[in-house]
Parts: sequence; C-alpha cells; structure tokens
Amino acid sequence: MRAVVQRVSRASVLVSGETVGEIGAGLLVFLGVGREDGEADCRYLAEKIAGLRIFEDEAGLMNLSVKEAGGAILVVSQFTLYGDCRKGRRPGFSAAAPPEQAEQLYERFCTLLREQEVPVATGRFQAVMQIPLVNEGPVTILLDSKKNF
Repeated sequence: MRAVVQRVSRASVLVSGETVGEIGAGLLVFLGVGREDGEADCRYLAEKIAGLRIFEDEAGLMNLSVKEAGGAILVVSQFTLYGDCRKGRRPGFSAAAPPEQAEQLYERFCTLLREQEVPVATGRFQAVMQIPLVNEGPVTILLDSKKNF
C-alpha cells in the first residue's frame, strides 16, 4: 500500500462538479492499493499517517500529529501510485490491486483512521475526480507499507 501525504490548509474532492469530500487544515492522502496488500498494510499506514508529526507546535517545530493539531484527513484512492514507468513511456499498472480488492482495503484503511479519532472525508472510489488543495509548507511525504521507500 502506498500513500502520498500532503499537509494542507484545505482540500476538497469534486466529481462532476459536485463536492463529495472536503476538509480544512489537515492531511490529504492519496492512497494506492497493491495486489499483495492486506489488513496489516492498512493498519500500518493508518497508524503511521495518524501519528505523523508534521504539524508545527508553538515553537514552530514539526512535533504534532494531525489529531494533536485538530486537523482532519481527506483520503483519495489513486491506483496510479502503482504505475511502473521503468520500461517504455506508458505506465504499467499490473502491481495495482483489482478494483474489488482495492475498494475493500481503501474502505478498511478509512475505518482504521476513524478509529484513531480523526475526522475523515473521502473521494469517490473509481470516479474521475478533481482535487483542489492548498499544500502548507509545502510538506509532502511518501509512504509504502512494504517500506520500499
């Protein structure tokens, strides 16, 4: 399971011009699910993301988690995080989970985040989405449940 995590002052998800998910300050998480992923991957990333200390404390140091900072998390499914561009110019997506598996694990990931008592908004699985956001910092973190990076 892979995630691109961005610290934002606001972010939203639109589908066909309709806002389906929206947060103020917090984290925007683009989540990709791989064929080999399961419950342990969901749990690892949910705990890691909820606990990331990337919000500034009163001294201006990145010492606070999203929960401690009073933020929320917007989760957007993005299978293209498994795009393999090592050969040729067209990405291959054979490492990405099939939609049924990916949706189940995406939903499980969101549930695990909510269990961390963090407000969670989502995009719409398999929809074409537009994601307006304001990245704060900028702060962008790449995570992989298999610890490949």
